[in-house]
Amino acid sequence: MTEGNFVDYVKLHISSGKGGKGSVHLHREKYITKGGPDGGDGGRGGHVILRANPNMWTLHHLKFKRHFKAGHGAHGSKSRSTGADGEDVYIDVPLGTIIRDTETQDILHEIVEEGQEIIIAKGGMGGLGNWHFKNSVNQTPRYAQPGVDGQEFDVTLELKILADVGLVGFPNAGKSTLLSVITSAKPKIADYEFTTLKPNLGIVAYRDFQTFVMADIPGIIEGAAEGKGIGHRFLRHIERNSTLLFLVPADAPDINEQYEILLDELRRYNPDLLDKERLIAISKSDMLDDELKAEIKAELDVQLNIPYLFISSVAQQGLQELKDRLWQMLND
Repeated sequence: MTEGNFVDYVKLHISSGKGGKGSVHLHREKYITKGGPDGGDGGRGGHVILRANPNMWTLHHLKFKRHFKAGHGAHGSKSRSTGADGEDVYIDVPLGTIIRDTETQDILHEIVEEGQEIIIAKGGMGGLGNWHFKNSVNQTPRYAQPGVDGQEFDVTLELKILADVGLVGFPNAGKSTLLSVITSAKPKIADYEFTTLKPNLGIVAYRDFQTFVMADIPGIIEGAAEGKGIGHRFLRHIERNSTLLFLVPADAPDINEQYEILLDELRRYNPDLLDKERLIAISKSDMLDDELKAEIKAELDVQLNIPYLFISSVAQQGLQELKDRLWQMLND
């Protein structure tokens, strides 16, 4: 998936269908000149329905189609015939989609299960035909109910990507390079900060044809929780990852300090993120000789209270150990 095709935020205008009118009709046939009322009910208006599609990873298909309008219900007719229901409109969205009311920003629904369907805008009820209103006093009512109007409003869809492992790190820490090496994803890689502007997903092939999904999320900077950099636009994607892989480059001035800064940004954004499984990968470790690696290890053994390992995406060092550790964390 190319970066330009990853869309995680769209606004839609949706309209459900209006219910059909009830019929005002009096029964007439040969030899029955004054039959009773037999006007049928109107059909209900069409719904606008959001449907979970596990084969989708992005909201890109909604980028250029922003208006969705369901069909109106047909009017009732004679012989108590009910009008046809309006045609429903289905909007397929990936798992992890949040639906907000654009005006109030209230969360209306979340799509989190395969096969889930949610009626986001209900069609209007059809009106009752005149045969419902006959009684001993009024045996030939010449009125019926009109159909109820449908709903019309704006919604905002936000995608929080569903991945097993989320990559967390400062810009240019080597997250995209790691994703490109251990998955078949082709993220943009360059020697400058914020190369990645939108999340990338990749499927990691493990032993015995097993797989798990890894997400490369744009780099965090200090103040991201307050919206600096790309702020909330990417921090929300971390919320649905079950395991967080912190990537800190071996040439960082202070590895533990960088990890604490990243952890603090997550804490300030959403304290629940600290309940997730965490692992630190020290990237670009091919630049270290054995002596320097031993010194760093001695310091980290004292400073860190979570597991860590040394890797190099370019030199293909420590990657199998990394996959083994992640798989174990995901399946414990």
